Amino acid sequence: MRIPPSCLPLPGRCGEERKIGGISPLPGVGCGATFLPLIDLRLYTPDFTIVAENEDFLLVDKPPHLIVHPSVPGNPPTLLDGLQALCAYELTCGGQLSLINRLDRETSGIVLVAKHKSAARDLSKAMERREFRKTYHAIVWGWPERDDFVADGPILRRGEVEPSPIWVKQIVHPAGKESRTRFEVERRFEREADRDGPGGRFSLLRCFPLTGRMHQIRVHAASAGHPIVGDKLYGPDETCYLEFIETGWTPALQRVLLMNRQALHASALGWRKHEWHCPLPTDMLDFAGPGTGEKSRI
Repeated sequence: MRIPPSCLPLPGRCGEERKIGGISPLPGVGCGATFLPLIDLRLYTPDFTIVAENEDFLLVDKPPHLIVHPSVPGNPPTLLDGLQALCAYELTCGGQLSLINRLDRETSGIVLVAKHKSAARDLSKAMERREFRKTYHAIVWGWPERDDFVADGPILRRGEVEPSPIWVKQIVHPAGKESRTRFEVERRFEREADRDGPGGRFSLLRCFPLTGRMHQIRVHAASAGHPIVGDKLYGPDETCYLEFIETGWTPALQRVLLMNRQALHASALGWRKHEWHCPLPTDMLDFAGPGTGEKSRI
């Protein structure tokens, strides 16, 4: 039996300009009634863009809402699923993909991926030694008093010191682990109230995590009095997170949170002589409105 081209693995090596996903399924494509149909990975995998690549690793621009790594059986397509399809040639030749940094599902931006075991070992050790320079952009509520400030409250899981209905929630607490984040105000702006939510003052911040705790930027921004827009866990009310788990996204949540995901984007990564950048995604640019400019698109 001849397998239709749409069911074959993607050919060739990973290229610097490659992009995967965004293709609509074609009706009537199959592999025959007497055989189990093969999954067309080009149709199955999600949308992402290659930022840079060499023989050892690649960097991708992950869109919001895309899960990085499979967590439970039957979960939606993940970034790793897409990478395995994209790098089918490397994998058949003995390669192994390893995610060096991971982003929350709702966070967008740069993810570093090793293409073989030796690279994974070297990059993981470099990450542990804090050799990488990380930059994020976030849209937060309010206008900070200073254009440059540091949050250094220790962080731990809230459930370790007090009852918490949300197991993963972190808080600033004296018993926590050392944590430090530097913030720079890039732009201050105002939005008028509309049917989708309240107006008010907002800021676009550059965020530089100097340690690597869970939810660190989100926790520190909230502890400084400027929670990230759209953050269901550290925003206006943590019950938004519980409500979202029960109901999914609703107009009521839109009016409270203003964005359907936390407005946090991993915009740059530096290592040794390298500097890689990801422009702000459309949803954050749209929220910030005219005047955000090329500076914040890096």
